[in-house]
Amino acid sequence: MAAGALSAHDPVSPPWSLEQQLAALRAALPAGTRLLAVSKGHPASSLRQLVALGQRSFGESRLQEAIAKQAELADLAELDWHYIGRLQANKARAVLRQFGTIHSVDSLALAERLARIAAEEGQAPAVFLQVKLRPDPSKTGLSADELRQLWPRLQGLEPLRIVGLMTMAPQGFSAAESQALFGECAALARELGLPELSMGMSGDWPEAAAAGSTWVRVGSGLLGPKSCQA
Repeated sequence: MAAGALSAHDPVSPPWSLEQQLAALRAALPAGTRLLAVSKGHPASSLRQLVALGQRSFGESRLQEAIAKQAELADLAELDWHYIGRLQANKARAVLRQFGTIHSVDSLALAERLARIAAEEGQAPAVFLQVKLRPDPSKTGLSADELRQLWPRLQGLEPLRIVGLMTMAPQGFSAAESQALFGECAALARELGLPELSMGMSGDWPEAAAAGSTWVRVGSGLLGPKSCQA
């Protein structure tokens, strides 16, 4: 981490400008780790500010909120929209139409549904498979053994482009526990030959980045508390 850069464990400092927050995060991220600005709960005007500062990749988890913001920002070229929320099967088509990358494919059944709809829509989305490597009743995902067993079938699901794995640390994990979890996920991705890792949020992105995450998902650590609701 660069000297004086923002730590994930530091509170967001109100006197700081958005420009300073973004610059501090960028300075702290290692080479090869990209910032996904989690814009859920924040207005399109905040995203427009970030775009003016060079941020192009945004993560949303509420479909209708995202659609409204995408419409407001339609004049901005080449925005990179990522769906990061739990994906209900009945929203698969709508999500595919709005997002080029999906971080939360947590079952073979969902992957198969997405592949069928993507083919019908002429889409080839980038997909992260969500894995659950520790007991956590609040999260879904494939275990390492399930993923290994299903991998031959998942690989054949064209036109999906399975690019990596996504995981989240359970609430209450220490920094050491989180980094161990992220390291395990990184090893699993290497085993499967997957180049991308979506790991780390506002509270634990340094541990994820140290473990090799290629995308960290930062919301409150960049934009502060949510300022709007879906």
